[in-house]
Amino acid sequence: MSRHHARLATAALAVGALALLAGCAAPASESDGVQTIRVGAVTSPMTDVVEAAGEAIADGYEVELVEISDYVTVNTMLAAGDIDANFAQHEPYMEEFNAKNDADLTALQSIYNFVIAFYSKEHASIDDLPDGATVAIPNDASNTGRALKLLADEGLITLASDVDPYASTVDDIAENPKNLEFLQLEIGQLNTAYDEADLVFQWPSHIAALGLTPQDDGLITELDDRFALQLVVPGEDADSAATAALVEAFTSDEVREVIEGNPAIEVAF
Repeated sequence: MSRHHARLATAALAVGALALLAGCAAPASESDGVQTIRVGAVTSPMTDVVEAAGEAIADGYEVELVEISDYVTVNTMLAAGDIDANFAQHEPYMEEFNAKNDADLTALQSIYNFVIAFYSKEHASIDDLPDGATVAIPNDASNTGRALKLLADEGLITLASDVDPYASTVDDIAENPKNLEFLQLEIGQLNTAYDEADLVFQWPSHIAALGLTPQDDGLITELDDRFALQLVVPGEDADSAATAALVEAFTSDEVREVIEGNPAIEVAF
């Protein structure tokens, strides 16, 4: 494997540009015997991992990083064939997308685990959370359940006993002794609630924009390998030679070095 001939290209895509992109996105290209594999990612450290994989990709391939600004678009583009793979999600989120959109995306390889947390600008401890506190949580099913389970494990709420906690919704809250009020937003928008809400659930990749880390600032933290970030491709491409090369690159020493250099994530391969 040569790392000297791998090239890395970057494209930036704006939120809401999907309709335009679907009409003009170029197909995966191959010239001079080199096949370009377009990989969508949303933010660092996901983008950092894609770049490292681009340095490690085998001869005959190159990786094009396609920066996409939201998690719905990164899957919609993959399902439509506008990109060839993405690195932006855990498997439960991907399965939710497949079910809602009759899609056939496939999680190929766990790449890193990450610590998620609840944060508060106002309160230094969960014990300080007042009656009627506002709690901002994600609005997608897989992350909603994850957030509610964390709150239940902390004793802030009780979930219905006949519901899988990871599939729970706010309607499954059986007991709410602090009368918590829930605000549900997309993952990418949860930072906007930090100034006003009493408690905010957020991924480390996004909360970093506020200068916060789960290790230093999280009031409730969790690392669960069922939510490892996955390399995802269309099901029809899962066994292709290009996909095999991509998996090898994403599990390379170059990628390992990037992950081990970030204290909020850990290697999952």
